[in-house]
Amino acid sequence: MLIFNHSSFVPFTLMGIPGLEPQHLWLSIPFSAMFLVILIGNGTVLFLVVTEPTLHTPMYLLLALLMVADLISTLALMPKLLCLFWFNDGDIAAKACFTQMFFIHGASVIRSALLVAMAFDRFVAVCEPLRYNAILSHSLVGRLGLMALTKGVLLILPMPVLLQQLTFCRVVIPHTYCDHMAVVKMACNHTRANRIYGLFVILLVVGLDLLLIGFSYALIIQAVIRLHSREASFKALNTCSAHLFVIAITYVPALFSSITHRIGHSVPPHTHILLANLYLLTPSVFNPVIYGIKMKEIRGKVAKCLCGGNV
Repeated sequence: MLIFNHSSFVPFTLMGIPGLEPQHLWLSIPFSAMFLVILIGNGTVLFLVVTEPTLHTPMYLLLALLMVADLISTLALMPKLLCLFWFNDGDIAAKACFTQMFFIHGASVIRSALLVAMAFDRFVAVCEPLRYNAILSHSLVGRLGLMALTKGVLLILPMPVLLQQLTFCRVVIPHTYCDHMAVVKMACNHTRANRIYGLFVILLVVGLDLLLIGFSYALIIQAVIRLHSREASFKALNTCSAHLFVIAITYVPALFSSITHRIGHSVPPHTHILLANLYLLTPSVFNPVIYGIKMKEIRGKVAKCLCGGNV
């Protein structure tokens, strides 16, 4: 049994998807396709929001921040994953491993915080439409983005810091990336503090953020019920549909992956790993698609670009 006294000198090795190592090359095809879709889709929406003055509204500025978080998470994950699948190169230095962990998990926390901010945006749009621009100023959007960034950094930074205090007996991580719990399981000394802190982050991020989002939508539904016109009610709910779809594809895979990881002991390891990857990639794949379909402003700008400005 190998024992390393200090994590800074541990050269980890990512195994990939346990049990499916012979299929890594084939698995690289759908993962590569998702990578391209994420880069093109999120990059396109981000470019349109930045370059089109008509899209400099609170909703689209928050959407642009969400696209940035998705791109950071994807760029932290995919290059090493594709190197592993294409070239069987799973070696990763400890500092690189901890850095990847920080950006992947940090981007996930920021994404969740931005979804809360977007729920508040929808609440104001439905419940206080006449005061929308007064309440959601550009400065407030900037503060909400800064709060999301601060939350991601402050919550995730202790994870690699605590991991550097551990002694590792194993160096082969049965995963495609440096997931916090996967690295914790490599340690041979007590990891209670690491496990408790990881659970605390999940409960704080998923639990509190979902509670705040639920509270916002409870107020929205209450306001919609008061509307006497069915057409007005439908229009109000339709303004929230894209955000609701994004919430579903963000939290449902995350909750399912977390539950199976902790209590689904009969679930095969490769299922755990595939779910963990889909939890990270699915929102980034579908966010620009959902907003591109639901938001006529984005559809119009994309059509204009594709048709050379003749639309």
